[in-house]
Amino acid sequence: MLVAVETHQEFVIQPHKLWTRDECTVLERSGLVNLDGYELIEGELIQKMPKGQPHILAVALLASWLRHVFGELLVVTEPTIDLRPQDNPTSVPEPDLIVLTRSVRGLSALARPQDLQLVAEVSSSSLAFDMTTKARLYARSGIQEYWVLDVEAQRLMIYREPTESGYGSIQAYGSEEFVSPLAAASAEVRVIDLLQ
Repeated sequence: MLVAVETHQEFVIQPHKLWTRDECTVLERSGLVNLDGYELIEGELIQKMPKGQPHILAVALLASWLRHVFGELLVVTEPTIDLRPQDNPTSVPEPDLIVLTRSVRGLSALARPQDLQLVAEVSSSSLAFDMTTKARLYARSGIQEYWVLDVEAQRLMIYREPTESGYGSIQAYGSEEFVSPLAAASAEVRVIDLLQ
């Protein structure tokens, strides 16, 4: 991918450009680029894929169940979140859902890792990216629990025990199995009920 970068009123073609959060903000404020359809992850601007009906339904079902378990003001859909300080300059993830440790009314800025009980992605076309790159990013930030709801395979991947190199525990649950979040171990839901 070639990227044009302005330097002293001239354009220089670079073979590859890693972006920062600050550079993206400048681009958007200039009106040259609309980055609404992109997510900044590890310096890469990743184009968000259009969401089909199965994805939309799964997000709605998961949000509804999580709100039932945790309450309306702890569950937020499609937020922008902060990560550990080392990753913040080059990553601005926007997961499908988060569960906060305190009411969204109590946040004065973006949710940080210590504000998060659970981060969830509903995946189809972005499955490999969500299970690798995003999982590593969330683990490095110490996010205690990360769920990837795989729409196509009708399964739920649960990541726990974050370390600097990734999650120490990764478990797959089939459509007929029941799961519980760490922060609400007595609340169970069948995976298929989050999908249809």
